[in-house]
Amino acid sequence: MSATYGTPSKHYPIRPDWLALHEESALDPALPIVDAHHHLWDYPGRRYLPLDLLADHASGHDIRATVAVEAGAMYRADAPRATQPVGETEFLNGAAAMGASGDYGHCQLCAGIVGHADLLLGTAVRPVLEAHLRAGGGRFRGVRHISAWHADPDARGSMVVAPEGLLSDVRFRQGFAQLNSLDLSFDAWLYHTQLQELADLARAFPETAIILDHVGGAIGIGPYAGKRKETFVAWESGIHAVAACPNVYVKLGGLGMRLFGFEFAEAQRPPTSQALADAWRPYIDTCIAAFGPQRAMFESNFPVDKGCCSYGVLWNAFKRIVTGASADEKAALFSATARKVYRLPTR
Repeated sequence: MSATYGTPSKHYPIRPDWLALHEESALDPALPIVDAHHHLWDYPGRRYLPLDLLADHASGHDIRATVAVEAGAMYRADAPRATQPVGETEFLNGAAAMGASGDYGHCQLCAGIVGHADLLLGTAVRPVLEAHLRAGGGRFRGVRHISAWHADPDARGSMVVAPEGLLSDVRFRQGFAQLNSLDLSFDAWLYHTQLQELADLARAFPETAIILDHVGGAIGIGPYAGKRKETFVAWESGIHAVAACPNVYVKLGGLGMRLFGFEFAEAQRPPTSQALADAWRPYIDTCIAAFGPQRAMFESNFPVDKGCCSYGVLWNAFKRIVTGASADEKAALFSATARKVYRLPTR
């Protein structure tokens, strides 16, 4: 594979006893939600499987469907290296079958699946993409090939260390060129220092839908710690450059990660939704203003962000941030944009 998964220390640990110190009732509980980005995995000491996700859904919010995104889990052990990630798609499609049974409530679990394929394979990645499509049972929607790279290791907040300049690599672009003809999108996870690179990629492939994960990865750790104002200016410039490309969408979330430097997870008690809303609003408001509600969608990024707050508190924070939005704008941000981009069924 072209990227190497690092240690889980990049993310905050999940502490159920700590999270239980603060609970909230769901705000606007009848608002339909599509969780546009979550993971499922079973690693030593770190397990988050369908029943764990469903337990978080019991917080009172109306989660209608979810989009499961690759996390390097359940790879095929005995397959050729290029096709090993297809095992994760098989796993996520199995989770989707649980949701489709109706035995676990009305949520369409993993209604959309975003898997990993090594686009550095160039044109040779096409059979891998086709294998994902077969394994996804009609739910495979796109690829994420993480490109997060920074010269300073202390600035890296991703568990994956990608090669420098990945998005400009000729082989990567040859692989990327295979996506549109298969009706597949691309999820981009990178740091704010790479947003101009993503804008260049988007301009080169205007027909391919690109979804920018986690509000564009504004770094708040390492050399950027204590420099939020300066970093925000650079991040905002990159966001506007990417938003100028009509084929790019943005996911609103991921702000509970250690990368962003908010440090809520280091307090004695978990944050309230109001505290989260106050801290995260500048990033989310900027993204909504730049992309518009029709190209923006909320995400939980669970279980990664569960190290910062509970599922119910997270969605309350998002609802607080857009309390002044119209009903149509809320519908787009919380469900319609995700359904459109990932072509999810409605029911």
